[in-house]
Amino acid sequence: MRQKRVAAIHDISCFGKCSLTVALPIISACGTETAVIPTAVLSTHTGGFKNFTFRDLTDDLLAIARHWKSEGITVDAVYTGYLGSKAQVEIVCKIIEEIQNEATKVIVDPVMADNGRLYNGFDSDFPLQMKKLCMKADVITPNITEASLLLGIPFEQSPHSREYIESILYKLRELTGKSVVLTGVCPDEKSIGAAVFDGDNIDYCFAERVPSSYHGTGDIFASTLTGVLMNGKTLYESAGVAVEFTRSCIERTFKDHKEMRYGVNFEAELPNLMKLLNR
Repeated sequence: MRQKRVAAIHDISCFGKCSLTVALPIISACGTETAVIPTAVLSTHTGGFKNFTFRDLTDDLLAIARHWKSEGITVDAVYTGYLGSKAQVEIVCKIIEEIQNEATKVIVDPVMADNGRLYNGFDSDFPLQMKKLCMKADVITPNITEASLLLGIPFEQSPHSREYIESILYKLRELTGKSVVLTGVCPDEKSIGAAVFDGDNIDYCFAERVPSSYHGTGDIFASTLTGVLMNGKTLYESAGVAVEFTRSCIERTFKDHKEMRYGVNFEAELPNLMKLLNR
């Protein structure tokens, strides 16, 4: 079988286990070639670190995609994550138009907010720009805060009722016409996972909640989802693997008492990902 290729469009945070330093190894471990379009290079991610360095690569993005196109390089999927500005979102929309074909799957993780608020550095109108990118996707993977911002509706803390979650799913589907994997769904204090809506069915994937949180786990989830999808699994199956793998990474890190901002030890859990992928 021909090896699949994913174009991952994220920043490189040199330390902190997020974005491309997560996407590349996880998708590669799933047997898929990972071609990268780095949006910026930072010494660390921005969550909890001070005085980090930042090199903006906005001017290089479209040139990379056009060079690929001139060389006849094709991709089976485009997977986007954190984008640092409205200008980058607009350019990534153009990149998708440049490199996709009829068979290219587009997965958009609209990384911009959590815990009821936008990340630092984003204006209140940033979700409007991100909405345009979501319209180009086949699958979007917002957390509940991001979904609320995309829809312009109030954010609700957990526990989340089924009515609330399914209302979000239907509204996102109506807004974008795309399949939705809603993350950070907590029906009670002991469970967390994702809700999946492919336009026909709504399904849920839950795991036992670990009493801690770490930077980069959203990237681990979306990267795993992308890698598993490239292996021909259904969206629901892919989300299930992503929930289980993300939880196992968090649990291992929690037992090791690792600092939150350093991210999770996903590397040691990659053999478990292979088992989940091949079961």
